[in-house]
Amino acid sequence: MRTVIAGGHGQIARRLTRLLTARGDQVVSMVRQPAHLPDVEHDGALGVLLDLESASVDQVASSVSGSD
Repeated sequence: MRTVIAGGHGQIARRLTRLLTARGDQVVSMVRQPAHLPDVEHDGALGVLLDLESASVDQVASSVSGSD
């Protein structure tokens, strides 16, 4: 399963990422701060730098494409 998590650097999101990747799922983690990318990638997610408040529809669609 491929899951997208918005707000991927939050405590619950990071815990969920570790649980999902431990069972073999792919996780795309959206974060606003470039400094947060290494943390979510360390948790096993594919980090995507994206601010949902300013992103275009195409940018969001590209990030969630192929997700369940």
